[in-house]
Amino acid sequence: MPDTITLAELKALEGKPFGTSDWYEITQEKIDKFADVTEDWQFIHCDPEAAKETPFGTTIAHGFLTLSMLSAMVYEMPVLKNVAMGVNYGFDKIRFLSPVPAGARIRAHFTMTHVDDSHPGFVTTRMETTIEIEGQDKPALIADWIGRRYFGEET
Repeated sequence: MPDTITLAELKALEGKPFGTSDWYEITQEKIDKFADVTEDWQFIHCDPEAAKETPFGTTIAHGFLTLSMLSAMVYEMPVLKNVAMGVNYGFDKIRFLSPVPAGARIRAHFTMTHVDDSHPGFVTTRMETTIEIEGQDKPALIADWIGRRYFGEET
């Protein structure tokens, strides 16, 4: 279970590492299920035989699958006390730097770059996120992720 932190503790983390997630395996089954949900069955994702003939040499995860894994990974980070809910507010920058081969393991590194508590009832956060591919120097992606956390009765 993630640690619970106060708003003051969150603000003290600005510019500092926020945490690193566990490793997640990106199986061919996960890639295929994502293809079904998004209706993106391009052969580089879903046809291992055809994908062998590409420069990747194997099937690769959809970039959006890799990006969507941030939702699971961020649940491992500290939780702001008295938050009723959190929502994605968007991204200012996303770059897909390396393909994630089927069977690879990935994890995320988060740095809290900004905490804006100037509006009553919610906090807007910005995190620099990097998804690492196990055993590779170049990350799968980097993103500037913006989130909102809405408070319950007490802040």
